[in-house]
This record gives sequence, C-alpha cells and structure tokens, in this order.
Amino acid sequence: MIVFFSFVERQIGTNNLHTMNQNLLLLFGMAALGGGCTSSAPKEAKPEKPNIIFIMTDDHSYQTLSAYDNRFIQTPGLDRLANEGVTFTNSFVANSICAPSRAVMLTGKHSHANGQRDNSDTFDGNQQTFPKLLQQAGYQTALIGKWHLRSNPTGFDHWNILPGQGSYYNPDFIDANGRQHYEGYVTDIITDFSTDWLDKRDKEKPFCLLVHHKAVHRVWMPSVENLTAFKDQQFPIPETFYDDYEGRTAAAEQEMSIIEDMDLVYDLKMLDKEGEIKTKYRKAYENGEYARMTDEQRKAWDAVYDPIIADFKAADLKGKELAEWKYNRYMQDYLASVKSLDDNVGRLLKYLDDNGLAENTLVVYTSDQGFYMGEHGWFDKRFMYEESFRTPLLMRFPKGYDAHGEIDQLVQNIDYAPTFLDLAGVPVPADIQGKSILPLVEDGKSAEWRDALYYHYYEYPGEHAVKRHYGVRTDRYKLIHFYNDIDEWELYDLKNDPAEMNNLYGQAEYKELAAGLKAKLKELQQQYQDPILN
Repeated sequence: MIVFFSFVERQIGTNNLHTMNQNLLLLFGMAALGGGCTSSAPKEAKPEKPNIIFIMTDDHSYQTLSAYDNRFIQTPGLDRLANEGVTFTNSFVANSICAPSRAVMLTGKHSHANGQRDNSDTFDGNQQTFPKLLQQAGYQTALIGKWHLRSNPTGFDHWNILPGQGSYYNPDFIDANGRQHYEGYVTDIITDFSTDWLDKRDKEKPFCLLVHHKAVHRVWMPSVENLTAFKDQQFPIPETFYDDYEGRTAAAEQEMSIIEDMDLVYDLKMLDKEGEIKTKYRKAYENGEYARMTDEQRKAWDAVYDPIIADFKAADLKGKELAEWKYNRYMQDYLASVKSLDDNVGRLLKYLDDNGLAENTLVVYTSDQGFYMGEHGWFDKRFMYEESFRTPLLMRFPKGYDAHGEIDQLVQNIDYAPTFLDLAGVPVPADIQGKSILPLVEDGKSAEWRDALYYHYYEYPGEHAVKRHYGVRTDRYKLIHFYNDIDEWELYDLKNDPAEMNNLYGQAEYKELAAGLKAKLKELQQQYQDPILN
C-alpha cells in the first residue's frame, strides 16, 4: 500500500490535520467576509522536465539495506531516500546477472529482445535506449562508473567508465579520450566525478545522470576508513545455511557455496606473508586487487588483516566451525563495503540539497540484482529464487509528486526506462516491454497493473554453474523451469514457504495450480516474444 500526503500535510504533520482543517475553514470564512485571505496555498505543479539521477550499485542485497531489513546494518543515507520517497517492496529483475541486467535497464526490454543474454555478449550500442531518447528531448546525459557492456556507451554527452568490473583501490577509468589511472577508493571517486560533472554541466538543460557504482561486487574490499567497521562482529547463521537441496536438482549442482567455493584468499583476504594458505585464486588476489594499493593503503590494510590471518591460522578450523567462520568473514567485508556506499549516497544527496537541486530531481536507487547473504549456503546471484531475483528500489520524486510510503505491486527493471521517459514527458515507444510506474505513484491500488513477472537466465555453462532457467512469479506462487542439459520444474508457495525449501511440483494436489502457472508462463513468453515456448 502507498501512503500519500499533500504538500501542506508534509509540512505540518498528520497529527495537526484536524487543527489545520479548522483553521482553513476559518480563513475561507474570513475571505468571504472580505477578511483579506482569498485562497489556500495551491499544490505545487509538477516540473515538465525534472532532472533524473539514477544510482545503481552492483550485487547489493535488499537484506543489507535497513529500509528493507535492519538485522545487519544501518544505512542512513539510503534510508533517507526511503523516508522522503517511495519504497518498492516487490521489486525484481529480469535476468539476475550484471551485464544483462544493465542492458534491461537501458532498453526497457528483456534480454532476448535487447540481445544481452549473458556476460559474454557485447551490447549493441546502436539500439534504442532511454538515455538516447532523453538526449533527443533536450536532456543532457552522463554516465559515470560501472558499464560492463563491452561496447562503448552511446546516448551520453559525457561518460567516464570503469574497464570491465573495475577495481576498488586506485582504479582506472575510460572516457572518450582514453584510459586514466586515479588514486583513491572507487566509491568515493565515482561520487567525486558525479558531483564534478553536476558542477560543470550546462545549467540551461535538464539532466539525466547515471551514477553506477562498482560496489558491492566481489571481492568486497572496504575503504581504509571502514576496514574495522564490522571487525569481529558475529552474525546469525541463516536458517537455510545448511540446505541439503532435497527435491531441487539444479540448486544442488551450483558452484556458489560459501563452504565449498568461497576462496580463503581471493574472497576472504587470508593472504598470509608465509604463503602457507594456498588456494585456487590466491595469485589473482595477490597480483590483482591487493597489488593495486599504495604503500600507505597497504599498511593500513595489513594492520587490520594480518592479525585476522594469524588468528585464523592458529585456530585451524574444520567442518562447521570453518563454514561459519567463512560466513562471518564474508559478511564483515561485504557490510563494510556497503557502509562506504551508503556514506557516498548521503554525500550525493547533500550535494543536491546544497545546490538547490533536490526539489526538481528524481533520485532512484537500485542494484543490478539481489545477492545471497548465506541463504541456502550461498553467495552470488543468478537463480530465480527470491534473494537474487529481488532487488532494492527506492525513488524520491520531485516536487508535485507528494508521495511516500510503500508500493507492493510487482515491478521489474524493464520498468525503469519507461518511467524515466514518462516523467520527462517523452513518449514511450511501443516496443519497450516495461511499464511506467508513475500510475502506481499517483493512483496507487486503483492503477491497472500486471499480475505476474517473467524471468529468464541464460549463462550456462559459465561461472558458478547455475543452470539455464525461466519462470513466472505471481504475488504468491513461483514456477521455474530449468532446461538445456536438464529438464526440471520447481513450484513454490511463497506465502507458506518464503525460503523456497519445499518444491511442490509433481504433487497431485498442486497439479491444477501448476497447469495454470504454465499457461501464464506461456502467455508471458508470447507477450514478450521470447522464442522459448513450452
């Protein structure tokens, strides 16, 4: 449900509404008698071409954003957006992996329609995107941060991007003039570049700025300032951490287990000086992210991690103790990286305040997908299960859109492009597959909306070995088909089994439900013209 407040209500608070109404009646009476007050303050008009700031992070789980879930971390910068805007409680992606998710957002189309099915594809920059359409409508457009689509960005007046995944410390950036090296922490630098562009932009034009962070992508390296933010903190082990995947073949065959697949050095930073901890990806970390640090940064890093390494080696952990140590070590680095991200979102919001841009700018926060924080024993994403299928989505609207609260309808990242265009007064092309969410903001439950979502994941064989699959999700049920070198169906009742542990497919009492969901799945495949039809 979404809660709406008028401009006046937001100024005085709902507790004073009764008094306000009495005063308004008195004022209207005075006006009728020539008392000098002729009208109440009019509601602010919506700007015709508001600015747009689209902040997207990488692999930020909704479980680690306190507007959604406050078990692990407080995120005041992001919570400010939630408090001053709209929180989408049922926000999902179309394909839970980095490059395809970015292509979906740019085009408003599913992966099969925009051509970016997996990370190995190269994005066709000649195709229609929302930045191009905004640019044609008079917007100044910019992209700063992670791109990850192989081809150079198009549709932007200015772009400055990370090569590939980018680096946390002392990253390189690529712009139209070539590649340059910068000293510092990547999340800080992206914010610096963003505010610098805002300072230098053409002030006569509305703008659309994409601020796309590397964080919180693997290998979760906190800034020097936040190295000890969660040091030694212990976190509750997820109820499904020791999932045995009974009845779920595809879930059992992945390679994203914290216990089995999380590298002690590459992921958990156990780079001992003695070289005794030998792992598959030790050299990749030692010669990669760790080697990028300056002497001063490495000194600060080692001062924190060397004692952790020494304690780990002395403990000689095995079995369950090792598994839970790995989980907590992962959480500590991941959350410390989130803290830097949250700090920088707060810094960008303050810039908007200080420069008179807050009231005329839509600010959007999302991630390219969700992430596993130990649920089912996993890290990473890819599956259509809730933790990676869901993604955070916060929107703070410009003046005239006096709304805040929660929206619980099913929204998807195909909806971002048409929403931005709709807000800017730009006609939404008929071939865009998403829908503008503005009717949900303005009309709430009265708006006509979808009753199901479509998902399709393609990257197999590939990293983490998650099988190809597609599926449908309604407000209560989910049906998934794993295909290619496997033919398995899974059905979940999300109301009674939110952790998706009990596959109901094939049970006699759910035969009719499964048939109905298959029909809905086929309907969506036809609607979106996905060539896979079953």
